[in-house]
Amino acid sequence: MKRREFLKSSAAAALGLGAGTLPIRAAGNLEKDLLELRTYHFAEEEKRLAFERFLARAAVPALNRVGVRPVGAWKLLKEDNPKLAEVPLDIYVLLPHKSMESVLTLIDRLAEDPWFVSEAESIIAAPPSDPAYTRFESALLLAFDGFPRVQVPTLSGSRLAQLRIYESPTDERALAKIDMFNNGGELDIFKKTGLTPVFFGQRLIGSGMPNLTYMLSFPDKAAMQKAWRAFGRHPDWRRLSKDPQYADTVSHITNLVLRPCAGSQI
Repeated sequence: MKRREFLKSSAAAALGLGAGTLPIRAAGNLEKDLLELRTYHFAEEEKRLAFERFLARAAVPALNRVGVRPVGAWKLLKEDNPKLAEVPLDIYVLLPHKSMESVLTLIDRLAEDPWFVSEAESIIAAPPSDPAYTRFESALLLAFDGFPRVQVPTLSGSRLAQLRIYESPTDERALAKIDMFNNGGELDIFKKTGLTPVFFGQRLIGSGMPNLTYMLSFPDKAAMQKAWRAFGRHPDWRRLSKDPQYADTVSHITNLVLRPCAGSQI
């Protein structure tokens, strides 16, 4: 295969968006977003910084041109996550899709963008002995009925995000926790107390299942702390948290505080 054709067919792989073209097609837009949540791992800080620059310069604009927006990209800082013994050199990327077709054809559409292919060459053609990133993980989520589309609560320069994953002991308890948000009133309590969501999603494919995954965004750390205090004291939450139909729905919580990377649109 000629180098140019290789770069064209491989460009989307720089975003970890799959291994090739899938023959399946799904027609029409969904009423809820399909969310690709990706985690890239890096061997050193300089590699992470280079990938962050690539996202801002090339990947995010190209994704927008093919209808994937808003694109979120975040990193972890030690000062925001003091409970972590070691803060990994990771970048989290959120890709909202309006249809399954968008998910399945994203590689094809990015590969037809010559500017993106050219800009991505330094990432996708990195030597095997010195790759741009070591590995990536991916998850596919379906947005909740009660929060069907990704939202952007703030673009403050001091903003931060919370990525929270609620693992459940069984599928039935996982569905009960989702119902607690959609129909039990937990989403409404979030909004009343300043816990401003970016997305809520049921994990369809990925690790740690069954789980639901959601993200909140705040203009600064003080706003985050104030909102959680208000949530814990809110009478509606105190009542809801004691409802027996929602007992034992969460067996483990992952809580990460993230800062936006350059070029993040969330």
